[in-house]
Amino acid sequence: MTTAELAKAFTGMLKAGQHEEAAQKYNSPEIVSLEAMEGPMARVQGTAAVKAKSDWFYNAHEIHSASAEGPFVNGDQFSVLFNMDVTTKETGQRMAMQEVGLYTVKDGKIVEEKFFY
Repeated sequence: MTTAELAKAFTGMLKAGQHEEAAQKYNSPEIVSLEAMEGPMARVQGTAAVKAKSDWFYNAHEIHSASAEGPFVNGDQFSVLFNMDVTTKETGQRMAMQEVGLYTVKDGKIVEEKFFY
């Protein structure tokens, strides 16, 4: 599977709301996930840690809407533009979020995801 094929399939699953299934299917067991922030979730490694980070986000926020645009492919990488309307459960603050996910593919699996916001 080429990077472009993986990117199209992965992004298609995200657009269909199948985030967890996409991660299970396409993430390398040793995936590294990098956030544009400080703290314990700034860098996590491995599928269990990435899932725990995702679970935390979805448990801490009410998702009103979410979309994914792309993929945009270049060599062994692709990006996806995310738009979300969420409310932080702890504070009740509603916000529009936009971020870019940059994914690196090696041997048919996503080995790194890096988020910009």
